[in-house]
Amino acid sequence: MLITQDEALRIEKFVLGPYETNAYTVTCMKTGESAVVDAPASASVIIDSLKNTKPQFLLLTHDHYDHTGVIVSLRTRLKVPLATHEFSSFQLETPPEILLKDGEIITLGTLRIKVLFTPGHTPGGLCFLADKYLFAGDTLFPGGPGYTEMPEDFVTIIESIRQKIYSLPDETIILPGHGESITIKKSKEEYAVFTSKTHSPLYGDVAWLTS
Repeated sequence: MLITQDEALRIEKFVLGPYETNAYTVTCMKTGESAVVDAPASASVIIDSLKNTKPQFLLLTHDHYDHTGVIVSLRTRLKVPLATHEFSSFQLETPPEILLKDGEIITLGTLRIKVLFTPGHTPGGLCFLADKYLFAGDTLFPGGPGYTEMPEDFVTIIESIRQKIYSLPDETIILPGHGESITIKKSKEEYAVFTSKTHSPLYGDVAWLTS
Protein backbone atom coordinates (compact mmCIF):
# COMPACT_ATOMS: atom_id res chain seq x y z
CA MET A 1 0.00 0.00 0.00
CA LEU A 2 1.38 3.40 -0.98
CA ILE A 3 1.22 5.80 1.98
CA THR A 4 2.69 8.84 0.26
CA GLN A 5 4.83 9.87 -2.67
CA ASP A 6 6.02 13.33 -3.67
CA GLU A 7 9.19 14.83 -5.08
CA ALA A 8 11.07 14.16 -1.85
CA LEU A 9 9.68 11.06 -0.16
CA ARG A 10 8.00 7.74 -0.88
CA ILE A 11 6.58 5.46 1.84
CA GLU A 12 5.06 2.04 1.26
CA LYS A 13 3.33 -0.16 3.81
CA PHE A 14 3.15 -3.97 3.89
CA VAL A 15 0.93 -6.01 6.23
CA LEU A 16 2.84 -9.24 6.77
CA GLY A 17 2.86 -12.41 8.85
CA PRO A 18 0.31 -14.10 11.12
CA TYR A 19 0.04 -11.07 13.41
CA GLU A 20 -0.58 -8.68 10.50
CA THR A 21 2.49 -6.65 11.36
CA ASN A 22 3.23 -3.51 9.38
CA ALA A 23 6.56 -3.17 7.63
CA TYR A 24 7.44 0.03 5.78
CA THR A 25 9.90 1.11 3.13
CA VAL A 26 11.11 4.71 2.93
CA THR A 27 12.78 6.11 -0.18
CA CYS A 28 14.45 9.46 -0.83
CA MET A 29 13.09 10.36 -4.24
CA LYS A 30 15.99 12.69 -5.02
CA THR A 31 18.77 10.14 -4.52
CA GLY A 32 17.02 6.76 -4.57
CA GLU A 33 18.42 5.80 -1.17
CA SER A 34 15.98 3.64 0.80
CA ALA A 35 15.43 2.00 4.19
CA VAL A 36 13.21 -0.69 5.66
CA VAL A 37 11.35 -0.23 8.96
CA ASP A 38 10.79 -3.58 10.72
CA ALA A 39 11.07 -7.06 9.24
CA PRO A 40 8.08 -9.22 10.19
CA ALA A 41 7.79 -11.72 7.31
CA SER A 42 7.90 -12.17 3.51
CA ALA A 43 11.37 -10.80 2.83
CA SER A 44 10.88 -11.11 -0.94
CA VAL A 45 7.84 -8.81 -0.84
CA ILE A 46 9.85 -6.13 0.95
CA ILE A 47 12.85 -6.55 -1.33
CA ASP A 48 10.73 -6.36 -4.48
CA SER A 49 9.45 -2.96 -3.36
CA LEU A 50 13.03 -1.68 -3.23
CA LYS A 51 13.82 -2.33 -6.90
CA ASN A 52 15.57 0.62 -8.55
CA THR A 53 16.49 2.03 -5.13
CA LYS A 54 19.70 1.95 -3.10
CA PRO A 55 18.97 0.26 0.24
CA GLN A 56 20.95 1.74 3.14
CA PHE A 57 19.47 0.59 6.45
CA LEU A 58 17.16 -1.84 8.20
CA LEU A 59 15.57 0.13 11.05
CA LEU A 60 14.03 -1.86 13.90
CA THR A 61 11.47 -0.32 16.26
CA HIS A 62 11.75 -3.09 18.86
CA ASP A 63 12.77 -6.70 19.31
CA HIS A 64 9.47 -8.63 19.45
CA TYR A 65 9.46 -11.64 17.15
CA ASP A 66 6.50 -10.46 15.08
CA HIS A 67 8.68 -7.53 13.95
CA THR A 68 11.94 -9.43 13.49
CA GLY A 69 11.03 -12.62 11.63
CA VAL A 70 13.05 -11.99 8.46
CA ILE A 71 15.83 -9.79 9.78
CA VAL A 72 18.52 -12.34 8.89
CA SER A 73 17.17 -12.86 5.38
CA LEU A 74 16.82 -9.14 4.68
CA ARG A 75 20.30 -8.33 5.93
CA THR A 76 21.83 -11.15 3.92
CA ARG A 77 20.06 -10.25 0.70
CA LEU A 78 20.14 -6.46 0.93
CA LYS A 79 23.59 -6.28 2.55
CA VAL A 80 22.61 -3.34 4.74
CA PRO A 81 23.32 -2.62 8.42
CA LEU A 82 20.73 -3.21 11.13
CA ALA A 83 20.02 -0.20 13.35
CA THR A 84 18.11 -0.31 16.63
CA HIS A 85 18.39 0.64 20.30
CA GLU A 86 20.91 -1.08 22.54
CA PHE A 87 18.12 -2.52 24.72
CA SER A 88 16.61 -4.21 21.65
CA SER A 89 19.86 -5.87 20.63
CA PHE A 90 20.20 -8.73 23.09
CA GLN A 91 17.60 -11.22 21.86
CA LEU A 92 18.12 -10.78 18.13
CA GLU A 93 19.41 -13.60 15.96
CA THR A 94 21.87 -11.18 14.42
CA PRO A 95 23.53 -8.27 16.25
CA PRO A 96 22.98 -4.71 15.00
CA GLU A 97 25.86 -2.71 13.56
CA ILE A 98 24.29 0.59 14.60
CA LEU A 99 23.00 1.36 18.11
CA LEU A 100 20.67 4.34 17.94
CA LYS A 101 20.08 6.95 20.64
CA ASP A 102 17.29 9.40 21.35
CA GLY A 103 17.47 12.48 19.16
CA GLU A 104 19.92 10.99 16.70
CA ILE A 105 19.47 11.83 13.01
CA ILE A 106 19.67 9.16 10.31
CA THR A 107 20.56 10.58 6.91
CA LEU A 108 18.85 8.89 3.98
CA GLY A 109 19.80 10.80 0.85
CA THR A 110 18.36 14.25 1.43
CA LEU A 111 15.93 12.96 4.07
CA ARG A 112 16.61 13.37 7.77
CA ILE A 113 15.01 10.70 9.95
CA LYS A 114 14.89 11.53 13.66
CA VAL A 115 15.17 8.78 16.27
CA LEU A 116 12.82 8.95 19.29
CA PHE A 117 13.47 6.64 22.25
CA THR A 118 10.03 5.52 23.45
CA PRO A 119 10.30 2.70 26.02
CA GLY A 120 7.31 1.10 27.70
CA HIS A 121 6.07 -1.60 25.34
CA THR A 122 9.66 -2.82 25.41
CA PRO A 123 12.74 -1.34 27.12
CA GLY A 124 14.31 -0.45 23.78
CA GLY A 125 11.33 0.91 21.86
CA LEU A 126 12.09 3.41 19.11
CA CYS A 127 10.03 5.60 16.79
CA PHE A 128 11.35 7.14 13.58
CA LEU A 129 10.20 10.55 12.31
CA ALA A 130 10.53 11.22 8.57
CA ASP A 131 9.02 14.52 7.47
CA LYS A 132 5.46 14.44 8.91
CA TYR A 133 5.34 10.64 9.23
CA LEU A 134 6.11 8.83 12.48
CA PHE A 135 6.93 5.13 12.34
CA ALA A 136 5.67 4.31 15.81
CA GLY A 137 6.23 0.57 16.13
CA ASP A 138 4.06 -0.73 18.97
CA THR A 139 4.33 2.40 21.11
CA LEU A 140 1.07 3.99 19.98
CA PHE A 141 -1.92 2.88 17.89
CA PRO A 142 -5.25 4.41 16.96
CA GLY A 143 -7.20 3.96 20.19
CA GLY A 144 -4.41 3.51 22.69
CA PRO A 145 -0.85 2.63 23.66
CA GLY A 146 1.00 -0.60 23.05
CA TYR A 147 0.64 -3.56 25.40
CA THR A 148 2.48 -3.28 28.72
CA GLU A 149 3.36 -6.09 31.12
CA MET A 150 3.14 -4.24 34.43
CA PRO A 151 1.91 -0.91 35.84
CA GLU A 152 5.44 0.54 35.83
CA ASP A 153 5.68 -0.14 32.09
CA PHE A 154 2.36 1.59 31.51
CA VAL A 155 3.64 4.69 33.33
CA THR A 156 6.74 4.57 31.14
CA ILE A 157 4.84 4.27 27.87
CA ILE A 158 2.55 7.15 28.83
CA GLU A 159 5.62 9.30 29.51
CA SER A 160 7.05 8.30 26.13
CA ILE A 161 3.82 9.18 24.34
CA ARG A 162 3.27 12.48 26.12
CA GLN A 163 6.86 13.72 25.97
CA LYS A 164 8.08 12.38 22.63
CA ILE A 165 5.03 11.85 20.42
CA TYR A 166 2.39 14.32 21.57
CA SER A 167 4.97 17.10 21.44
CA LEU A 168 5.11 16.71 17.64
CA PRO A 169 2.89 18.83 15.34
CA ASP A 170 -0.79 17.85 15.28
CA GLU A 171 -0.67 17.05 11.56
CA THR A 172 1.99 14.38 12.08
CA ILE A 173 0.73 11.00 10.85
CA ILE A 174 1.35 8.02 13.12
CA LEU A 175 2.22 4.84 11.19
CA PRO A 176 1.92 2.07 13.80
CA GLY A 177 3.29 -1.46 13.89
CA HIS A 178 -0.20 -2.91 13.41
CA GLY A 179 -3.39 -1.46 12.00
CA GLU A 180 -4.20 1.85 10.38
CA SER A 181 -2.69 5.31 10.70
CA ILE A 182 -3.94 8.22 12.79
CA THR A 183 -2.95 11.86 13.17
CA ILE A 184 -1.45 13.10 16.40
CA LYS A 185 -4.34 15.57 16.67
CA LYS A 186 -6.88 12.74 16.62
CA SER A 187 -4.82 10.58 18.99
CA LYS A 188 -4.57 13.43 21.51
CA GLU A 189 -8.34 13.85 21.36
CA GLU A 190 -8.75 10.16 22.22
CA TYR A 191 -6.20 10.47 25.02
CA ALA A 192 -8.13 13.43 26.47
CA VAL A 193 -11.12 11.12 26.95
CA PHE A 194 -8.88 8.70 28.86
CA THR A 195 -7.43 11.39 31.13
CA SER A 196 -10.90 12.75 31.92
CA LYS A 197 -11.58 9.60 33.95
CA THR A 198 -10.05 8.24 37.16
CA HIS A 199 -8.13 4.98 36.90
CA SER A 200 -6.54 2.49 39.24
CA PRO A 201 -3.06 1.32 38.16
CA LEU A 202 -3.30 -0.02 34.61
CA TYR A 203 -1.32 -2.28 32.32
CA GLY A 204 -1.91 -4.78 29.55
CA ASP A 205 -4.14 -3.69 26.67
CA VAL A 206 -5.46 -0.24 27.49
CA ALA A 207 -7.92 1.67 25.28
CA TRP A 208 -8.20 5.45 25.47
CA LEU A 209 -11.96 5.51 24.96
CA THR A 210 -13.12 2.55 27.04
CA SER A 211 -10.58 1.92 29.80
